[in-house]
Amino acid sequence: MKLTWWTHKLHTTPVKTALTVPAGMLSFVPSCSTADAHSLELLQDFVSRASRLFVISGAGLSTESGIPDYRSEGVGLYARTDRRPIQHAEFVHSAKSRQRYWARNFVGWPQFSSRQPNAAHYALRRWEERGKLHWLVTQNVDALHSKAGQKRLTELHGCSHRVICLGCGVTSAREELQNRFIALNPDWRAQEGAVAPDGDVFLEDEQVLHFRVPSCENCGGILKPDVTFFGDTVKKATVQFVNDRLAESDAVLVVGSSLQVYSGYRFLLAASEGKMPIAILNIGPTRADHLAGLKVSGRCGEVLSVTAVNLQVGSSVFN
Repeated sequence: MKLTWWTHKLHTTPVKTALTVPAGMLSFVPSCSTADAHSLELLQDFVSRASRLFVISGAGLSTESGIPDYRSEGVGLYARTDRRPIQHAEFVHSAKSRQRYWARNFVGWPQFSSRQPNAAHYALRRWEERGKLHWLVTQNVDALHSKAGQKRLTELHGCSHRVICLGCGVTSAREELQNRFIALNPDWRAQEGAVAPDGDVFLEDEQVLHFRVPSCENCGGILKPDVTFFGDTVKKATVQFVNDRLAESDAVLVVGSSLQVYSGYRFLLAASEGKMPIAILNIGPTRADHLAGLKVSGRCGEVLSVTAVNLQVGSSVFN
């Protein structure tokens, strides 16, 4: 269903909003002009008309919190370096690859774990509190939605703040593992490189040769971040759960995702097949642009903050 799902007024004056990106973190946000008033009104009307909004968020939401993404033009990992994220099979089958991964993750963890939610995260939480947002599915593994207080949430690709044993399946807090790393490597030092999207940093191979990696305290098995690495698949039970929440919804909003990964894109296909209205807020093109009735280009924090304020001003309740 296209824009005929709602009526709209025509305005083209750019809206000036306060910058929501923390100082020093702009290098991870792609260049983008401020969203115009016409687009903001269309998005506000889209959200107003939905009573059970289903939201899919991606890495473009977290760039404004200082966490880089993979694909953004000019500033994403793929544009800045020739580095690529570790593959699931490589992590599982290579002790040397695990050593390199965990050494990089150990160095980057303090900075990555300290990142805080931005205006977009808090706007989505307010929508949930007021009964507007039915369910939020995030492709991010940074726990920023949880930090913002989001409850109706599925972390589609897991969360890097948890660690899972590939042997016995026991999960534990990533912060606990950090303390074990410190205990095992009291004299190990490495010069920190550029931060990557999943919390690790770039280190030269010779820097990680003597880094020691602990095993599961319960069974001695391999410890892995509780996230879906590239080359792995999302659990069928998780996909079914999200599809059930989507079926209960009446509109879909994509926030900060190019939807290049099929695990998220599949839900847009399902929404389109169900004739559900779709809107996309993202800097740059997405895989699902042809499915959307509305596409808004702008920084997530700025656009969602304005939309949330206007919805509250317009009525004390959403619907």
